[in-house]
Amino acid sequence: MSTLIYWFRQDLRLADNPALIQACKQAQVLLPVYCAAPQTSTPWGFPRKGPHRLCMENTAVRALADQLSAKGSALLHLEGDPVEQLIALARRLSVKKIICERIAAPEEEAQVEALRAAGLQVEDHWQSSLFTLESLPMHVDELPDVFSSFRRSVEKAGTASRKVLDAPAALPGLPNGVTVEAIPCLSPPDTDPRSALPYQTPAFDGSEQPGHQHLQQYFDRQLANSYKATRNNLSAVDDSTKFSPRLALGSLSAPQVDQALKAFEAAQGANDSTYWIFFELLWRDYFRFLHLKYGRRLYRASGLNGGAEPHHNPQGFERWCRGDTGEALIDAGMRELAATGYLSNRMRQIVASYLIHELISDWRAGAAWFESQLVDYDVYSNQGNWLYIAGHGTDPRGGRHFNTAKQANDHDADGRYRRLWG
Repeated sequence: MSTLIYWFRQDLRLADNPALIQACKQAQVLLPVYCAAPQTSTPWGFPRKGPHRLCMENTAVRALADQLSAKGSALLHLEGDPVEQLIALARRLSVKKIICERIAAPEEEAQVEALRAAGLQVEDHWQSSLFTLESLPMHVDELPDVFSSFRRSVEKAGTASRKVLDAPAALPGLPNGVTVEAIPCLSPPDTDPRSALPYQTPAFDGSEQPGHQHLQQYFDRQLANSYKATRNNLSAVDDSTKFSPRLALGSLSAPQVDQALKAFEAAQGANDSTYWIFFELLWRDYFRFLHLKYGRRLYRASGLNGGAEPHHNPQGFERWCRGDTGEALIDAGMRELAATGYLSNRMRQIVASYLIHELISDWRAGAAWFESQLVDYDVYSNQGNWLYIAGHGTDPRGGRHFNTAKQANDHDADGRYRRLWG
């Protein structure tokens, strides 16, 4: 009998999961697996995953296990190095093939290469973007190095998002002799009532079904009509869509969001705000396609520029992480991040600029801190945005240096945000 392993990575959903659908078509026996990598430390001395991010992932994985169980399957939760765990599991079950999503970042691609080097067949599917690679109006190697050129090409060509797929009606049975134990529940950090993303509540917990409910209520309340006007606000739950955590975990897909957006526009009419939601999905895709074009070059100290490593200011970086720089807006943002695992997009740009251009610190340290802290950490967007601010990516203007006083005046003129997190 054809026995396969399906390896869930950052696609923690059953609906609109092309790789999972392929696994169900090919397998007579299918073992769904999630590998929780061991906690490691960054070169800057803090854990790769902080408590907020760990809690968010744990909730989403446990919800996925419940969904699989309801369909007569189960989720085998492994702890340890994914390569070692999957090789050992495949050998024990005499499985020769693993199916998974493709993640075009260096560490994730190295995992797949190691599995193949061990003799396993790995079928990985590109599926986390809004557009398929085949639908793009250019080959990914010819991707424009300026986002606006990419956007215009896509819009001129009328490129359509990938068709949303239903969840499998049923999953193949599990292999004999596999024991699947309950996934332990992590104790969440203390809830902070000031959070603009209360991920410890069911409405924002990162799992698939509440994700669909959040998507529906966002458009039902017509919040999309005010998105462009509120997206740069700093502290309210409804200021932005809050789709990012589920998109990062894969409990919602970009095509699902776009489908809901298009349905809203068909019923209520399109406007600048609804377009801006689509615009943000385009940026998300662009950072993904840049990884396919440039790969490991995006992870060099100087990014695509080449040259010497950036200067680093260890003391300044530590003060920045603690929210103790003496600059009130920066400190408010960093305290919010540490307390809640979330920061608005505007504040992410402001604090990143301050670390790089005012404290003269290594952008990679800031990117690693965001990776550790953010409940909506996405490897593509995190790397792309930090390169963008540092001036080491494709942006033609050579980086973004935000004037902190101007940003405070523009986005926190009454000082409310600074008082909230002071």
